[in-house]
Amino acid sequence: MSKAWIDKIRKVTPYVPGDQPKVTNIIKLNTNENPYPPSPRVAEALKNIDTNRLRLYPDPEATELTQALADYYGLGSDQVFVGNGSDEVLALAFLTYFNSDKEILFPNISYSFYPVYGDLYGIKYRKVPLNDNFEINKNDYMVTNGGIIFPNPNAPTSIEAPLEVVEDIVKANRDVVVIIDEAYVDFGAQSAVELINKYDNLVVVHTYSKSRALAGLRLGVALGSKEIISHLKAVKNSFNSYPIDYIAQTLATAAIKDVDYFKEITNKVINTRDYVTTELKKLGFVVPDSKANFLFVTHPQLSAKDLFEFLKENKIFVRYFNSPLIDNHLRITIGTDEEMGELLKFIKTYLEKNLK
Repeated sequence: MSKAWIDKIRKVTPYVPGDQPKVTNIIKLNTNENPYPPSPRVAEALKNIDTNRLRLYPDPEATELTQALADYYGLGSDQVFVGNGSDEVLALAFLTYFNSDKEILFPNISYSFYPVYGDLYGIKYRKVPLNDNFEINKNDYMVTNGGIIFPNPNAPTSIEAPLEVVEDIVKANRDVVVIIDEAYVDFGAQSAVELINKYDNLVVVHTYSKSRALAGLRLGVALGSKEIISHLKAVKNSFNSYPIDYIAQTLATAAIKDVDYFKEITNKVINTRDYVTTELKKLGFVVPDSKANFLFVTHPQLSAKDLFEFLKENKIFVRYFNSPLIDNHLRITIGTDEEMGELLKFIKTYLEKNLK
């Protein structure tokens, strides 16, 4: 059978997410999900879903949801864009804003979806090295480019670039769009949202999978000037004018309005994170000051891959990246106190066996 068509299709190397084990009775610390359930208001809203509405198309503007987000961020509703998770938002943002013949810039250790988008869309890109402490050097981004994107706090390193560094990069690149991917900002970092009305070339992206515990719902948000968001909406409407379904719009709106619960669970994660950081350092691990809901750890006397395999054998899943510069690090999502206690117990067991 002829396969002449095979030479005419687009071939890319896709993003590979963390393991999603199908077995139960595990401790899952590998995909940066929130260990706590969504707001009780979400459960209440779900009980009141009008199933008759499912025969109709959802509101294409997601009006109530968008207004709730605008109110929360202190922006106009025309400064808010919503999509199916931040990955979709980022994919559309790449397609919308990175449209020149110049290279876009992002860190060499960063969210591994960025080069996937670049390859998919044929966008030239350059990976900019972090310094020896896994930090961004702002001067590296003050060169000719076709756009800039980086996570803040960074993933998988967990390190925050101070807001003044972010602002200096945005200010030095007024002729291109700068995207700050703030997936983890709610766990103790300072958001660049306050810069939006000052710089019309800035786009800030948030996800509600992490701090709002809605990974199974899929909601991503882009924030920026009215004009810059209008272009993103135009590209989205060229693909799908109904991206957020009725149920997702309803439940996400309920979650966003429950600020007290949001603060409660993020504070729990932060407190657990700081405790586990202290305990791992006592065991000889090197742990950067995390501003995310995960830790990025290494031990000078241990193989990260071997520890990863040991934990997996004991039904504790963490993330190992077989990538240059970070192939002796593990990324560990913050779970409940009980889950992290089990993690520490097994790590101590491993150290007792392998450090003589």
